[in-house]
Amino acid sequence: MRLDFDCDNGLGETAALGLIVLQADETVEKEFRPVFDIEGVAMYHARIESDPDVTEETLMRMKGKLTGAAALLPGHRALDVIGYACTSASTVIGSAAVERAIRQAHPDASVTNPAVAVVTALNHLAVEKVGVVSPYVADVSEAVCELLRAEGLDPVTVGSFDQSEEAVVARITPQSVQNAVHQVGNEPDVQAVFASCTNLRTFPVIEACEQLLGKPVISSNLALAWHMMTLAGLETRGKGPGRLFNS
Repeated sequence: MRLDFDCDNGLGETAALGLIVLQADETVEKEFRPVFDIEGVAMYHARIESDPDVTEETLMRMKGKLTGAAALLPGHRALDVIGYACTSASTVIGSAAVERAIRQAHPDASVTNPAVAVVTALNHLAVEKVGVVSPYVADVSEAVCELLRAEGLDPVTVGSFDQSEEAVVARITPQSVQNAVHQVGNEPDVQAVFASCTNLRTFPVIEACEQLLGKPVISSNLALAWHMMTLAGLETRGKGPGRLFNS
C-alpha cells in the first residue's frame, strides 16, 4: 500500500552547516555537539583522509582531498556555512586555497577554518599580543605563529607539547592543557591565550583558565564554532564557554 506523507523544510530550517573533520580527529565533534544543539540547526559531518603524523608535508597532502570530502556533505539544499576543522593544515595550505577547494563542491556556502576563525575572534576581542599553546612540532608551531604575525598579531609567548602524533594530542589531558594555558598566559604582556589544534580537549577548562588568568582564552574549536555560528547569523551569546561566547 502506498502511504500519504507531508514534507517540511527538514532539520536545517534555520541553518544547515557542514563540518569537514580529519580522519585522525577524536575531539572536535564532541566539543561541537552541545554548542550546536539548537532547534532548527543541522550540523552535517564529513571525514577527510589525514595522516596520523602532523608535519608540513602530511598536512599539505590534504589540499587535493578537500573538494572530494566537501562533496560528501549533503547537497539536498545549499549549506549556509562549511568549516574545515584543521588549524595546522589551514595554515600550511592557506585559507584562500581551502575556501576555493570547498566551494568547488558547495559554491554558495560561506567557508571558514580555525586559522581564519582564531584571527577573527582575537580581533573581535581587541587582542594584539597572544600567548600560544601548541601541541605541534617546531616547524608546524612556527607556521601558526607566522600566520598570526601576518595578520598583525604578536605571539609573544609560545609553549608546545612538541608532538607529531594526532593520537597523542587527542589524549593530552584537559588538566595538562589548563596547566599549559596558565603557564603561557601568566606572562604580563599576554592579553589572551590561543590553544591551537582541533584535537586538543579545551572546552572543559576554558572558563577555569580565564578565571585564573583574568584574560580571554580561545581554542581552535571554540573559535571555529563561534565563527561558523556568526557567519550563519546565529546567536552566539551563552552558547559556548568563555568570554568569546559571552562578550
